[in-house]
Amino acid sequence: MGDRSSRTQAVRTYSVGQVARAAGVTVRTLHHYDAIGLLRPSGRTPSGYRTYDEADVHQLQRILGYRELGFALEDVATLLGGDGDPVDHLRRQRALLLRRIEHLQRMVATLDKTMEAHQMGIRLTPEEMLEVFGEHDPTEFAEEAEERWGDTDAWRESQRRTSSYTKDDWLRIKAEADGLNQRFVAAFTAGSPADGVEAMDLAEEHRRHIHRWFYDCGYPAHRGLADLYVSDPRFTANYDESLGAPGLAQYVHDAIYANAERAES
Repeated sequence: MGDRSSRTQAVRTYSVGQVARAAGVTVRTLHHYDAIGLLRPSGRTPSGYRTYDEADVHQLQRILGYRELGFALEDVATLLGGDGDPVDHLRRQRALLLRRIEHLQRMVATLDKTMEAHQMGIRLTPEEMLEVFGEHDPTEFAEEAEERWGDTDAWRESQRRTSSYTKDDWLRIKAEADGLNQRFVAAFTAGSPADGVEAMDLAEEHRRHIHRWFYDCGYPAHRGLADLYVSDPRFTANYDESLGAPGLAQYVHDAIYANAERAES
């Protein structure tokens, strides 16, 4: 009885080949980790072959986890230093993994926006899109727009034209649109009537801007666009909220209708 209780429990060990196969690495990799002191095997066979115990295997799992996160071997050695508490290492790996996930999600979002921009005919890099459009995302409603108008001549013509535009073209388009919007705001806040000459002239300029840069915009098509400004809250917000002029969307709508009636009379 005494002899049995005094025996130490046998420690299970693994050969270098067994560890390599289980971890999905090469034997050469384990030899390299040994040579640089990153993972020294706990034992050797009488013939001098490396043997690994459970603690060694757990250490290898931590090493491979950090390597998966993109850390260089010297950085892994630093991360594994300290008290060696496995729970602390797991917490550290988890925090790093969450940051990596966030980074990858941002990369995926950037790729999605780039693909959407190309589908819309915008041939700009993400950096150029930020320079041109700022925080406004021109691809935000790309899928919905294609579903609504993808089969129309106007959509196809817009795709054809915009596919050749450079960053400078987009900067010019945006500058023209911003200037026109500011003049709409000025006319609206000054009390100029929507069916007055000033507002109707701005509406005509708005139509020609679309006609010149995107698609052939006749007066019926321009009325349809005006209807969206008041029927779709997102379009309304672009005028009323983004430009800080509540009621401006309705004003632009009315000016477009008045200008169409003037042109067709």
